[in-house]
Amino acid sequence: MSRNAPVNAAKLCWIWWALCLSLPLRAAGQAPVKIPSAPAVTALASARVVIVQDADATEAFRPRPEKIQPLVDRAITNLTGKTTVAAAWRSLVSTQDVVGIKVFSAPGPNSGTRPAVVAAVVYGLLKAGIPAKNIIVWDKHSADLRLAGFFDLAKRYGIRVEGSADAGYDEKTFYETAFIGNLIWGDLEFEKKGEGVGRKSFVSKLVSREITKIISLTPLLNHNNAGVSGHLYGLAVGSVDNTLRFETDDQRLAAAVPEIFALRMLGDRVVLNITDALICQYQGGERGLLHYSAILNQLCFSRDPVALDVLSIQELDHQREAAGVIAVKNNLELYHNATLLEIGVSDLQKINVDRLR
Repeated sequence: MSRNAPVNAAKLCWIWWALCLSLPLRAAGQAPVKIPSAPAVTALASARVVIVQDADATEAFRPRPEKIQPLVDRAITNLTGKTTVAAAWRSLVSTQDVVGIKVFSAPGPNSGTRPAVVAAVVYGLLKAGIPAKNIIVWDKHSADLRLAGFFDLAKRYGIRVEGSADAGYDEKTFYETAFIGNLIWGDLEFEKKGEGVGRKSFVSKLVSREITKIISLTPLLNHNNAGVSGHLYGLAVGSVDNTLRFETDDQRLAAAVPEIFALRMLGDRVVLNITDALICQYQGGERGLLHYSAILNQLCFSRDPVALDVLSIQELDHQREAAGVIAVKNNLELYHNATLLEIGVSDLQKINVDRLR
């Protein structure tokens, strides 16, 4: 796919058509079956997840920085197989890269991505020789980042904090579908008229023109439509405009999120995914509600965003059951679609988990 081309929405439709006809996607040791006039599908073999845990990582729902740094260092060296923290980070990014740490800040510092975890990642990147000016902590809105405490973290380390919506949107880089959105202020085509207006979601200039490598760092937080406010949903919705057309419809969301993530300047730039599972909020969506939360004191690392998201959904279900909360119907189609687009592994039986205590 060229940098300027939108995702071909027909690809997913063809894949589902093949599944409905029970065509085998791939047998062991054989090439993928060719579907006439449609892209071939390659099954992903497996995914690896490293989970680190320290029972003392939090106190009264607040992270303890002196405990978080060793967890991050241990996870990154084990995931990459490197002997030092600096070498581990340099195996993912170079000193010439502009590294964007994508966080989920709207719920605030207690239920969203926790600044203490981001600080530990930043420290590792600096130790690996990444210039402070080349490290950007980002989310969609600067106001959310400020309220969550990330501007204070930026002052401490000399790094940047940016809102992708505030950076403006790239007219030449977009995702397009037939669904026309109700454009709001801030969307690139807001108040524009003409045929096709509202069918495109434009990528932020911060992503398309500045960031070269992405580290996704999301909380273990439920989402009423996506199942989890995780790596797929967080990066896709945080990177483009005109998203309201998807967010209120489960089927549209299930198709759009994987396809947006699959844009070359998004998914191809993701080098690491981290789930901040220090605290698991199993109810409440994008609001901080600690009374619907369980303390896990875990951090989960993987190169595979889909694997982390489906493991998160499994944990959210477990915590809801333990708390006696009414079960929810998860939008698993979103993650199955992501596997069909070869973004990652959604089959729990194909996810290899290394637990380090």
